[in-house]
Amino acid sequence: MPKLPKVNWKLFITMVLLIVMATCLVKYVPKLFKEDSGVGYMVLETDQIPEKITQILPRYKMLERALAAKVDDNIYVIVTRGEKLTAGYDVDIDKIEVVKEDEETKLVVHAIFKDPKPDDLVTQSMTHPYVVAKTELKELPAKIDLQITQQE
Repeated sequence: MPKLPKVNWKLFITMVLLIVMATCLVKYVPKLFKEDSGVGYMVLETDQIPEKITQILPRYKMLERALAAKVDDNIYVIVTRGEKLTAGYDVDIDKIEVVKEDEETKLVVHAIFKDPKPDDLVTQSMTHPYVVAKTELKELPAKIDLQITQQE
């Protein structure tokens, strides 16, 4: 039977540990230094929407836009779809992020618009789809942009 070479176990274990540590550094350290521009938020049910927002909402429901409001030290983001002739339209927030351009900071709201399919049975009544989200922002942004993705 052939004789196997002796293995230096200390050197072998040290090399394996170095490889594992190098892999972890390459994979996880860049994430520690990457600036996350995402804003935490929670979409509210109709009964959770503050009264002040409910009062101003009729002024904006006819428009397709995103806006922010400060109520009791909380910042809320509202996305409206405008007036629709039938039911079946919906709006949802995909993500909210803070973007710095030049010297200005703006809020970008990524919304998903859903339309009824041509063969869907829908109620023939005017609707005004909207969504309200409570954010983790501390102050109102100077500018808000709405980025729309149409869902099939």
